[in-house]
Amino acid sequence: MPGVLEGKVAIVTGASRGIGVGIGERFAAEGAAVALVARTVEPRPGLPGTLLETASRIEAAGGRCIVVQADLADPGSRARIVEETLSALGSVDILVNNAARAFYEPAQAISEKRLRLSFEINFTAPFDLMQRVIPVMRERGGGWIVNLSSSTSKATAGPPWDDFSRNRGVGTYASTKAALERMSLALAAELHDDGIAVNTLAPVAAVLTEAAVQLGVIPPEAHTEPLEVMAEAVLALCSGDPRELTGRIALSGPLLKDLGIVPRTLDGRTPLAT
Repeated sequence: MPGVLEGKVAIVTGASRGIGVGIGERFAAEGAAVALVARTVEPRPGLPGTLLETASRIEAAGGRCIVVQADLADPGSRARIVEETLSALGSVDILVNNAARAFYEPAQAISEKRLRLSFEINFTAPFDLMQRVIPVMRERGGGWIVNLSSSTSKATAGPPWDDFSRNRGVGTYASTKAALERMSLALAAELHDDGIAVNTLAPVAAVLTEAAVQLGVIPPEAHTEPLEVMAEAVLALCSGDPRELTGRIALSGPLLKDLGIVPRTLDGRTPLAT
């Protein structure tokens, strides 16, 4: 039976590790040809995951994909992502802006270089890629864009503020995601008549990926959710009616519940055990 993304072409950034790997595998299992984008192609000491490893898993399962090495901080690299995808796969129907950079340090002390880099990768790069694929999607008669966000984008209550707000240095990262959410809403309105859906999606809790565990970026006290829940939610936003399922600032689990969707394993074969 054909998958729900059969015949579609998707670009997924940050696909060498973490959430991006899960999205790439889930899309390929549903029939999409996937352009896997990241900086890391070959193994690097102390850094888990590579594009080649992701591609190998997809191809071993019978999926189709290409690898695009790119630095999202570089406008030239961003242009090449779309150019190479069109050259190799012929179109772009789906864009998932998953890659992000986070510096967890107090906003009062962050350097200008890190501030600029945060906004370049977390806001400017997704915006640039959206502008580049929109004309292609218009020619195709529609498309889907999902920008991965974070629950940290929401304002925190205070005073008094909780320990996370006071001591985790999340302000810069949260600001980039808040900007991305507002721009996504603007584009959802502008592109509605073109049949191009634009949504943002954030996990309810930290996503328990192999890379996150190895890198130690999830605090021991943090609540976690399975990678499969996030991947299924992205799939839902990239396969629904783009004139109806658009303009959402969604959380993964609640979105699936609202749509009546049960998350499945990344190969799409089995409902996820709860």
